[in-house]
Amino acid sequence: MIADIDLNDYAQVRELLNVQLLSYSVEARLIGFHDIPGLRDTALSLQACGEQFFGCWQGEALAGAISFKEENGCIDIHRLVVHPDFFRRGIGERLVKHVLDTCKQRADRFIVATGAANLPAKRLYTKLGFVEQREVEVAPGFFIAEFEKIEETAAL
Repeated sequence: MIADIDLNDYAQVRELLNVQLLSYSVEARLIGFHDIPGLRDTALSLQACGEQFFGCWQGEALAGAISFKEENGCIDIHRLVVHPDFFRRGIGERLVKHVLDTCKQRADRFIVATGAANLPAKRLYTKLGFVEQREVEVAPGFFIAEFEKIEETAAL
């Protein structure tokens, strides 16, 4: 089940933070960069981030989450995290598709970035119609890949 995560519900925020920390720890090892900003988050910083979150629950467990901000017809996906116990079950794909479907009437552009060495994430975004725009060095020797997807059917 995919539903909103209520950032005013401290229990939901703690569960989200736990999934995020576990997911980003795996990503940090995968890409060889351990200064991912999401690893420094706290429950309070999540509550104050200004992002909208959707969660995917498997039974009572939060299996994954996605967040984004919307501005001027553009959806900027900020986080996509999946609990390691739920890797390779399509959770990330379901969450991205949910954002694309939910926001397609009010946005004509979607953007997302991931570590350039995060091949599973890059494959996912490409599979879902995102096109890699460029790689940017954000820290010495560490690059992110920026992706964009244009929706031609968005409302004008």
